[in-house]
Amino acid sequence: MKKIIESKKLFNLTQDTDLASLKTIYRNLIKEWHPDKFQDEAQKAEAELKSQSIIDAYQLLVSISPETHAANSEEYTDIITNSGISNYKYKGQTLKVTFQNGSEYEYFGVPKSVYNNMNTSTAISRFARRHIFNSYTFRNITKSTVPV
Repeated sequence: MKKIIESKKLFNLTQDTDLASLKTIYRNLIKEWHPDKFQDEAQKAEAELKSQSIIDAYQLLVSISPETHAANSEEYTDIITNSGISNYKYKGQTLKVTFQNGSEYEYFGVPKSVYNNMNTSTAISRFARRHIFNSYTFRNITKSTVPV
């Protein structure tokens, strides 16, 4: 969640910012912080770091946007319904789930108690479908490598 909040703060986003507006803000920030604009080596190094953080934040915000989720909802539903969980990791309220088809998703803001309940569940995939997959902000990290 911290990563999402910092990314939204970097772009000064409001709740109703759409992807087109986000793209415009992104382009303006990249123009402002492009390393080629700076002659001084220290400023150029700072601009490189800042532009990389802008790129990372943009990619995160696009991947969690409702428009992206709507465009990929059919594929996501198919994955969470038909592909079991092969692995999962939890760190700092972020749950990273690897599905049997090779897809990886991150779920943000998952409380430790929900993770503990999932961990002790006899049917992990069913628990995740009911309590995690459509309840928390998520993003696709990697596409599937095996057809579902």
